[in-house]
Amino acid sequence: MLQVFGHKSPDTDSTASAIVWAWYLSEMRETPATPRVLGTPNTEAMFVLGHWGVEVPALLDTLAPGEEVVIVDTNNPAELPDTIADAAIVQIIDHHLLVGGLTTKGPIDITIRPLACTATIMHDLMGSAVDKAPRHIKGLMLSCILSDTLEFRSPTTTPHDRAVAEALAHDLRVDIADFAAEMFAAKSDVSAFSEAALLTMDSKEYTVDGTELRVSVLETTSPAQILSRKDALIAAMPEVAAADGAHQVLLFVVDILREEATLLVPNDLVKRIAERSFGVTVAGDTVVLPGVMSRKKQIIPVLAL
Repeated sequence: MLQVFGHKSPDTDSTASAIVWAWYLSEMRETPATPRVLGTPNTEAMFVLGHWGVEVPALLDTLAPGEEVVIVDTNNPAELPDTIADAAIVQIIDHHLLVGGLTTKGPIDITIRPLACTATIMHDLMGSAVDKAPRHIKGLMLSCILSDTLEFRSPTTTPHDRAVAEALAHDLRVDIADFAAEMFAAKSDVSAFSEAALLTMDSKEYTVDGTELRVSVLETTSPAQILSRKDALIAAMPEVAAADGAHQVLLFVVDILREEATLLVPNDLVKRIAERSFGVTVAGDTVVLPGVMSRKKQIIPVLAL
């Protein structure tokens, strides 16, 4: 049976898109598939699954050599199981930049499109099969798009993402503003998580001029809740970085409503990165970056030492 999964530190798109595509393969393509996760989904993803009455996919503990897999919402080997090179990758569906490094046993089906959300791509690939999808599958696709676009606030949002989301919401009779507010409230409640967990909850590995960075983002409607833990978060950064062989953790707290990010600045390295990347002057241990909301489009591409 095909194993369908996304990246480590699974968010809403990574978690729910695996469920959506496993349903499509199993029910519409007569190819048995099952969704998996590479960790505990974040609070927003857990809310979404509960809202649509969907069970949390089982954790992928081991990946046997030659096991057939479909990868969604990433193509980065660093975000996948350590044994991914030994698996039989049959398909990749993603909306991130092409990283490279994955090798396959033969030609495979790859779809990477410049859209805000993997679920939007899946909606297109499914075609008329979307009409046959049960309510929870359509609801998961809508949730993914609202999450990845931050209810259309993110600069990654395309008119097509919005059109697909609005069509799904109309079909489901869901008020987008109300539902997105519930999702973001769930995402913002991080009181039960340790500082180390927060630093790795939504995180990508990235290298700038030989410096290994863990670029972490926390999207919230209550930034004060996270920033009140600033000192503890900064204190936890060295251990979290060392666990991954990184030199530094960069933590961006994205205020969804004010449409800005606050970067924690624990040392001179991060100060230099902030000033050279975003053209700001850093005077303390935080700096506000107006308009910055997207790691993919506004953070990763501009990082400089």
